[in-house]
Amino acid sequence: MAFSALHAAPLRVLAIGDSMTEEYAFELPFSAPDSNPTNANIDNFKKRTRKEGEARTAAQMASLFHELLPVIDNLERALASGASPGSQQIHQGVAMTLQQLRLLLNKHGIVTEECIGQMFDPHRHEAISQRYDPSQGDHIILEVLQRGYWQGERILRPARVVVNDLTSALSAQSAVKNSLD
Repeated sequence: MAFSALHAAPLRVLAIGDSMTEEYAFELPFSAPDSNPTNANIDNFKKRTRKEGEARTAAQMASLFHELLPVIDNLERALASGASPGSQQIHQGVAMTLQQLRLLLNKHGIVTEECIGQMFDPHRHEAISQRYDPSQGDHIILEVLQRGYWQGERILRPARVVVNDLTSALSAQSAVKNSLD
């Protein structure tokens, strides 16, 4: 069995209260703290744990916001129904509550957009129905049945919309015209 340089290197040992300040013994080679594989593993573990914790927190927040969206929908429906003469204060309270919830969502980067009149995008919208409106272009959103919400590029809920469909109306008209000929 061969002795390596690891086992034969001198080690300086300072003994408290002892006159001997140098002794030959085994010495480990010097390594920088960052190059130690154990330290690298610990650092990687800390980073991975932090990322996993952040991802878990983001998923929990998204889940909470996703559960709040139907509440917001119901408040919007309540406001859309209008206020009767005796319920003006209730109507105002619902409007204030809805405003606070929207501010809370905006604070966390959750936004909605007004999509009436925009081109239908299957990545951001869910077509619930089609309608024919010759005054609008093909595949233009005519009505929003339920708002969509996004956080950055991630969709929490797609907007549920009614889309203009000129092609089916034109093909139906041409089919009727061909049957008459």
